[in-house]
Amino acid sequence: MDADAIVVGAGPVGLFLAAELRLAGADPLVLERLERPSEETKARGLGALATEALWRRGLGDQLAEADVEGTKDLARDHGSTRGHFASIHKIVPDPDRPRTNIWQPELERVLAKHAEGVRVLRGHEVIALESDVDGVTVTAGGRGWRAKYVVGCDGGRSTVRKLAGFDFPGTPALLRTIAGRVRFAGDVPPGGRYATGAFMHGGSMAGVTEPATGPEPEVTPDELAAAIERVTGQRVVVEEIQDARRFGDQARQAATYRLGRVFLAGDAAHVHSPSGGQGLNLGIPDAANLGWKLGAVLRGDKPEAFLDTYTRERHPAGEAVLRNTRAQSALLAPGPHVDALREIVAELMDLPEANRYFADLLSGTGHRYDFPYPAPKPVGEHCPDLELRHGDGRTSRLHEHTRTDRGLLLTTGYPADPRVDVVAVTNTGPLLLRPDGVIAWAGEGPLDTALDTWF
Repeated sequence: MDADAIVVGAGPVGLFLAAELRLAGADPLVLERLERPSEETKARGLGALATEALWRRGLGDQLAEADVEGTKDLARDHGSTRGHFASIHKIVPDPDRPRTNIWQPELERVLAKHAEGVRVLRGHEVIALESDVDGVTVTAGGRGWRAKYVVGCDGGRSTVRKLAGFDFPGTPALLRTIAGRVRFAGDVPPGGRYATGAFMHGGSMAGVTEPATGPEPEVTPDELAAAIERVTGQRVVVEEIQDARRFGDQARQAATYRLGRVFLAGDAAHVHSPSGGQGLNLGIPDAANLGWKLGAVLRGDKPEAFLDTYTRERHPAGEAVLRNTRAQSALLAPGPHVDALREIVAELMDLPEANRYFADLLSGTGHRYDFPYPAPKPVGEHCPDLELRHGDGRTSRLHEHTRTDRGLLLTTGYPADPRVDVVAVTNTGPLLLRPDGVIAWAGEGPLDTALDTWF
């Protein structure tokens, strides 16, 4: 074996997964097609679940530093720092579950440093994959690489997904958007919704959304200018476009995230509209969920069947995101009927309960895993970064106690257990947390059942 597990793709999800496997004592190997990290500004933020996952591994200071400039950029480009549903910028984030505004290239630099010590081989494009009862062999960089498991974190056009034969059902794109950092010459039409689409212009950013029809050539200044004229009816001159990108709202999800010894995580497992900025907030928890479980199996602590819980828990989380992004696409489509519906949704967002519903929907904090033993809420939910009080009067935050791949028992008096770390607190609990921050037990029912299930 060349490694315990091969991670294909050195984007945020792949780097974080590799770091989680190393934390669990495994020997991961990352194979990346690109010779050097991309500077494309694909994603620009992390939701609450992804932010908390990185806090738990000690990256809070780096995220907070990047968030300062990221929030300024968000206000410049969107005219608001509030969350949005289908570009209705009214969502007030939960102050107890904050997000992070950080451009993807900066996030990759943070995660690359976090994963220092992990072998990352760039310029190694996977061209073949063969799985057997003992392991998986992938061909990349002119040779075969063998490991016990392979995880495809190689994006929406995943080579691993195709080579391994994962089904990838879903719906095609209804809308397409072309955007970038644009320099115009002369007048520019006002941003907003038009009869045949939408035009966005804020700061140096500009973009056009319209029905997805016809071929999709490379984004050029002339193509963007033509799209703006089609939507707004006004001719413009685009002198330059940088960070040009094109994306649609197709929504597809792998039927399973595991086929034998091959797994998918992040965009390789699910693609959807970027509306609401939910991609990394879905992918990073994929890695957090799979990392500690795969580590436990590689150590021999759990049987291989334990890995089936990855699909069982993360597939419904992906379904929830595809559902709300499809709803957002419906609200972004042009036409007077949709305009009327958008007005009603915008009015609903003024109600505190409805606003909180949309905030929980986009952050993923409202999603709950279905466990194999009966337990009421909050079991199955991701735990927020609680403030903890201790018997000697000290206070701390939850993320200060989660730097290992072990479970954590917050207790007001339960005895220590060798399977998990124990922290005595006086203001909360008892709570048993898995390494991915999910609450596994909250004082009701036998503690041993939860311990035996996960540890």
